[in-house]
Amino acid sequence: MPVRAADPTDEAKRLFAIDAARLLHDDKCTEIVVLDVRALSAVADFIVIGSGTSDRQMGSVLAHVRAMGEERGMPAWRTSEDDGSLWLLADLVDVVVHLFEPNTRSHYDLEMLWGDAPRVEWERPEEKSRDLAGLNTRARR
Repeated sequence: MPVRAADPTDEAKRLFAIDAARLLHDDKCTEIVVLDVRALSAVADFIVIGSGTSDRQMGSVLAHVRAMGEERGMPAWRTSEDDGSLWLLADLVDVVVHLFEPNTRSHYDLEMLWGDAPRVEWERPEEKSRDLAGLNTRARR
């Protein structure tokens, strides 16, 4: 099991989740969401969800998330890293990052499962979406 430097503060966990979402965005993932599940889960504090374009790209993104966790003293406790997978994840204890192939993401619909969780703003101010009406977001079931 990886050794953690110390138990991170709530703010450090939130900032890590935001930075993980930004990393996913920089690595060309789409439909990125950060959920604050502190009031809903005893397992994790934040969940980051993104869609990838291929298993190869998602594997690369997962490696980048793991490296960022190592650098920040929040190493991954577990990861799923099999080739050809449609759903990869990095469990960094306080933050769990899910990478999906779009159809698989739609099937499991984690956003609906955690529908009561507040969403955390993660976009950099200069990159904010202009879709203020939400017309380009996935429809909720």
